[in-house]
Amino acid sequence: MTTPTGSSSDSAPASPASPGGRRSWLREHSELGVCVLLLVLGVLVLTDALTMDVDITQRGPVGPKTVPVVVGIGLLVVAALLAVDVLRGGRGEAEGGEDVDLSEPADWRTVLLLSGIFLGAAVLIEPAGFPVAGALLFWGAAFALGSRRVDRDPLIAAVLSLFTYVLFDKLLGVPLPGGPLMGVL
Repeated sequence: MTTPTGSSSDSAPASPASPGGRRSWLREHSELGVCVLLLVLGVLVLTDALTMDVDITQRGPVGPKTVPVVVGIGLLVVAALLAVDVLRGGRGEAEGGEDVDLSEPADWRTVLLLSGIFLGAAVLIEPAGFPVAGALLFWGAAFALGSRRVDRDPLIAAVLSLFTYVLFDKLLGVPLPGGPLMGVL
């Protein structure tokens, strides 16, 4: 089809102001979403770091605010550099070693199972304690991802959960709820 000026309307690109043009522009520059995420994280980290209450006796050349401020500034710089690269035409490329078949649909059953297991562990961690909730989390995740070895998976999950509990609670000093096993461990 030709327009009154004699040019073909099919060959003219959609203007960025039109809804179809805006969608295609956003699809071509989808990496800008990562830039926005990095920008928001950077602002959050900087805001939290700069409003941190620090006792006068803890001040020094390197205090508790130093690392969060450096990380926040780094996030903002990376967001800006990535945005400039994307707007100049840079595109992210998939790694050659990725074995994801994009023509296959997502496995929503596994995603929903894992989400339920994580939420269940989060609910159980306070009343049942980390060793029990962690064992159920590890065992449930193994089951959701395809392992059907009911003879060994619970044992591995329990050992892994107890090891994690002892490592964090006893050796690193990060308090985790022990639940009913608090007196035993």
